Order: sequence, then C-alpha cells, then structure tokens
Amino acid sequence: MDVLLYHSAPSHVRLQFVEKKTSSQGLQPSLSEKTQVLCSINSSSCWSLGASSRKQYLVKNPYHQEASGSLNSVRSRQVASRVFNESYSGAAVGGEQSLEDISDSADSVPKVLIPGLPEESKGESSASTSSNYWEWKPKFNVHYEKAGSENVNSPPLLFLPGFGVGSFHYEKQLKDLGRDYRVWALDFLGQGKSLPVEDPAPLLKDTNLSGQNNETWGFGKTAEPWAEELVYSVDLWKDQVQYFIEQVIGEPVYVVGNSLGGYVATYFAASNPQLVKGVTLLNATPFWGFLPNPTRSPVLSRIFPQAGTFPLPANVTKLMDIVWQKMSDPETIAELLRQVYADHSTDVDKVFSQIVETTEHPAAAAAFASIMCAPTGQLSFDESLSRCRESNVPFCLMYGKEDPWVKPFWGQHVKRQFREAPYYEISPAGHCPHDEVPEVVNYLLRDWIKSLESKGSVTLPLLDDAEAIQYDLTKDVEFIREGSKKLVTVRFFGSQFSIWNQIQSQIKARFRNIGMRPQ
Repeated sequence: MDVLLYHSAPSHVRLQFVEKKTSSQGLQPSLSEKTQVLCSINSSSCWSLGASSRKQYLVKNPYHQEASGSLNSVRSRQVASRVFNESYSGAAVGGEQSLEDISDSADSVPKVLIPGLPEESKGESSASTSSNYWEWKPKFNVHYEKAGSENVNSPPLLFLPGFGVGSFHYEKQLKDLGRDYRVWALDFLGQGKSLPVEDPAPLLKDTNLSGQNNETWGFGKTAEPWAEELVYSVDLWKDQVQYFIEQVIGEPVYVVGNSLGGYVATYFAASNPQLVKGVTLLNATPFWGFLPNPTRSPVLSRIFPQAGTFPLPANVTKLMDIVWQKMSDPETIAELLRQVYADHSTDVDKVFSQIVETTEHPAAAAAFASIMCAPTGQLSFDESLSRCRESNVPFCLMYGKEDPWVKPFWGQHVKRQFREAPYYEISPAGHCPHDEVPEVVNYLLRDWIKSLESKGSVTLPLLDDAEAIQYDLTKDVEFIREGSKKLVTVRFFGSQFSIWNQIQSQIKARFRNIGMRPQ
C-alpha cells in the first residue's frame, strides 16, 4: 500500500499559514473526505505554540476544512506543544481502521516488531548524556553531547547535524544508542552552541544597522585578528570533524549525518578514510555552498574575494539583515518544521525552542551570513562519494520518503554508486527520520553496525538471510511509543536495484492501492 495515504495528504498538497479572521473553532471533514484521504479522518489539526501573547492563525489544507491554531511571539519564548493532533499517529488511522485492513490481503507486507525507545516512566533506563565543550582553536569552543562513556569496548559513533540545528537534534540517539555504544553528537562551528565567545568584527558604538543593535556581533568594518580568515564553510566543518575525532574521540568512528551533516560526513570520509569505520546518510543534501571555491576555481573566485569571511561586505550585510529578519522569525521556523516533518504528531517542542534560542545569540546573524556566502567545498558530493568508493568506506543509506527537500531520488542516486550498500526508504518520514522515527533509525543502525563488526556473519537489518541483500523487499515495522502502536513501512533496495525495478515496484503499488493486481 502507499503509505502516503496513511499519514498525510498527497505530497503536492502543502499546508499554509493564513491570518485568522474568524473564530478559532476547527471544522471536521465530511464523511466523503474520509474515504478519499485517510489522514483527514477526525482531523481538526492545529498548531498550538505557546499559551499567551499569541497571534492567531489558521492552518489551511485543501483536503481538510479550516482548523485553528495559534503562534506565539519570540519574546514569550513558549514553544510548540504538538504540531498536529494525535489522529495522525499509530497503526490505527483515526482510531477506526488499521493499515492491515486497508492493505491488499493477497499482497500483504510482512510485519516486524522492533523495540521502542526506553521509557523511564516504565522503569526503562536510558543512557545519561553530558554537555561538553572542546577548545579547538582560540575563540573556537566546540559544543558536543556525549553518552555511553562506560561502554569502553564498544564501537564509537559520531552524529553530525543538519543546517540550523545542533547536537540537540540527536537526543533520541544519545539516550537510546548510548546504552550500547559510545556516542557523540557535534555542533558545527557557527551553529547550535558552537558560536564564538567574542565578537569577530565589532561594530563601532555609533553604528546601528537596520533591525540590528550594538549587541549583534560580526557586522563591523574590521575583523579581529583571530577571525580574519574565518568562514563558516564545509571545508571548515570537515576539518573540525577531523580534529575532533583525532583529539577527543581518539580512534576511527562510525559517522552518521543528516542533511548538511550527511554532506560533511561524506566529504570528511573521502578526505580521511583512515578515521572512518562506516558512514550512514540520513537524507543527506547533495549540494552546499554557492560561490566558487578558490582552490578549484582561482580565477572565478577573485570576483568574490570576501566569500563568507569577516568583515562582511556592506552589500552582504544589508541583504543578510533582511533575510535574517525573516529566517529567525519563530513563525518561519515553525513553518519550516511543519514542512520537513512528514508525521505531524511528532513532538517538536525541544527542537523548536533550541532553534529559537540559537537565533537569539549575538553571533548568530553574522554566522548565518557567512554560511550563506561561503564557497563550495574543494570536493563536490559526487566526487566525495567516488573517493569513498575507491577507499572501500562502508555506507548505509536511510532516507525518509516524504522529504520535501531531499527527494528519494537523491538517496537512490547514492545507492547507484554504492550498489552493495543497504538502502532503507522509510515512510512516513520526512527530512529528519532520526527524530520522526528514531525507533526505526536506531534499530537499523544497530544491526548494520553489528553486521559490519561481525564481518557479515550477522545479516543486515530486516533481511532473513545474507542472500536477500540482492533483492528489494518491503516490510511493515511496528513499535510502541507512549503506550500506542505505531507502524511505518520500510523498503530495502538490494544490490540489483535499478531504475526499471523502481518503476515496476511503483506500478505494482498503484495497482494494490486500487484493489487490482497486474497480470
């Protein structure tokens, strides 16, 4: 069955904020809508961010009638309680019909039960985490989270975050996987809590930018000596990861990266294969940086002599002032989270509040400007993949199917270059599968590492035997979350994966959805 029918309206339908002008009562969809779109059953989906000082909004969806919600101001610093109501979660859609009832019995998908996350309320202990700082260079204090220090003989894992977030986005991996492994999660310089402790380019006291004040760092006309060559780029982050592993972890690691973190993980592994035991990509972005790299294109790069470096040019400062006002607005942050999370029952309270808190740091705006004006890396994503393949770096691919930004095409693109690498497509899941379905990602990651550590004597996750790695298969994965059953579908693409096989599979899925079987 097409799980898009389970968790949301078709992918081309997008929810939009519109300013509320009527009462705040949400309207129930009609019975006819029930049969058309499963996710609209009993759905009066609403945003409820904060409890006071609110602007009122409506969430509008062509597949629903209007549903109410409210969005808090920055100053209240209240955070999201629930993105959408609970009618989107669980194996029972709207509490009335299970996925098993909907699927074609003649083409039923095997079901696998996996553990949920540890629940302390039930006496299940999770790994304790610690917040730490590592001084890489003067003025560069790198923040990271750590768990599982007592697991001295276990493989080490390093998680790299996406753009705009930090180590906090891997809390569910630290607390769960930290029970078995030594786990680190890193904040890239210029993001999360790895922001400068001093102003890299102080403003003059009588200078005041539009929308800025003298407490905003990095927009002066002269850079401090320690920041003259500073630019927040993938090359900086690649070096940061290298020195962190060498100086803090002290041995080769399994690197896991989401979005931007996936790009950096691949780039780092291509440059330092001796420090990598394996790479897992979670919806890795295949592009980063807009301006030409000075090493690759020295002539062209002369057009942009201050590509992301301090002091930032006046024209960049004015443009980024406008862009930053929009990007740091909590309404924009909330909208972006809604776009990238396919399962709108996911609790994003902490993620939302941590992102907002980061934007309030005095160095955040200038760091954002530097990132946006940074050059591309010395190696492209595809070049990095090629070098990893030449160095026999093991890869594992886990992609959320409903990602609106990094479509499944990009995961399959990597799969075609690493035909022996396991590729798992998870649905429903969007751009951040590790936060939406951490139970599934953690389960797959555990067993993939076991398979590598055992040199193949342990089969890959969800496969019944070693020979199955050649073929494509689909399984429903069920787990318990907060006392309720949840069900997602995971497709495994084997070494015989091809575009034609993908097209055939999609055609078969279409027939199953309408109750027909191809001859």
